[in-house]
Amino acid sequence: MKTQLKYLIPFVIFLMLIGFFLKGLNLDPREVPSPLINKPAPMFEQPLLNDASKTFSSNSMLGQVWLLNVWASWCTACRDEHPLLMAMSQQIDVPIVGIDYKDTNPEALDVLSKLGNPYSAVATDVEGRVGIDYGVYGVPETYLIDKEGVIRYKQIGPITVAALQEKIIPMIKGLK
Repeated sequence: MKTQLKYLIPFVIFLMLIGFFLKGLNLDPREVPSPLINKPAPMFEQPLLNDASKTFSSNSMLGQVWLLNVWASWCTACRDEHPLLMAMSQQIDVPIVGIDYKDTNPEALDVLSKLGNPYSAVATDVEGRVGIDYGVYGVPETYLIDKEGVIRYKQIGPITVAALQEKIIPMIKGLK
């Protein structure tokens, strides 16, 4: 009997590990749950990309629904997302604020001058402190923030047309 248990216990553990592995394969890596959802967005005040003598304060967005897009000039996924952000800035009636994350101003300004600027304001986060406060895993990441300053949605990775149509736009309409 002891011999059978000696082989049965590792086999059961092995089957459990296989089960966890198979469950993990079916998860969407963009759907990482954020502890910030339905909690107040961290407040920040950062220099503007195009004029470091001026600042952008997230407090200025209270009372309106808005999107916060964390991006960088060195990020290829951000460049892939950029045309959709340009279209969004024309189609949706909410401001899109950019956070240039761990980047240099000349490179970021160059990207915006070549690809267009979908943002109503772009703040810099050279040291990544705002990113840390928002729990940024990597860029791009986008947050939908309501009128009271509460994070209602987090998109990890580039925004897709499907995410825009199925999640972001309906949530915006519901929050307005």
